[in-house]
Amino acid sequence: MRSFITIILSVFVAILLPGIVSCTPESCLEETIAFVKAPLYSSSSEINVAPTSLTLYGLDLEDNRIYDNTKSVKKAQIPMDPEEENCSFIIGINSGTDTLTFFYTTFTHLISRECGYTFFYNIDSLITTRNSIDTVIIKNRYVTTADAENIRIYY
Repeated sequence: MRSFITIILSVFVAILLPGIVSCTPESCLEETIAFVKAPLYSSSSEINVAPTSLTLYGLDLEDNRIYDNTKSVKKAQIPMDPEEENCSFIIGINSGTDTLTFFYTTFTHLISRECGYTFFYNIDSLITTRNSIDTVIIKNRYVTTADAENIRIYY
């Protein structure tokens, strides 16, 4: 009798367990934040080279640094503000500092049912000072979660 109960319980668990596990919502494994991807290029050699140090923070947000004298950054990831139409950053490359201002439009985008929505951006234009930055080129105006180059910063 005891082995019959054990067999019934084993069959019940074998049937019930996959049903419980399959109802668990899947987790989000995709990138959910769209950053402006900005590789840093030497203006003399035109090669993607990490500067000695990179500092980046929003204008008037010096306490919230995105990069703080960071070494070995060949591609900066710059966050945008979905509630604004423009945003400005202070960017320090090696010993010089510049201001980089983006003008853009914001779009909502469904990533997946598990991940929900995020914001994508379309860069309309940008302006920069030219202390350590030589040139900034817009390569891809559409900022998404994909790992695609959006702007090139030559210093």
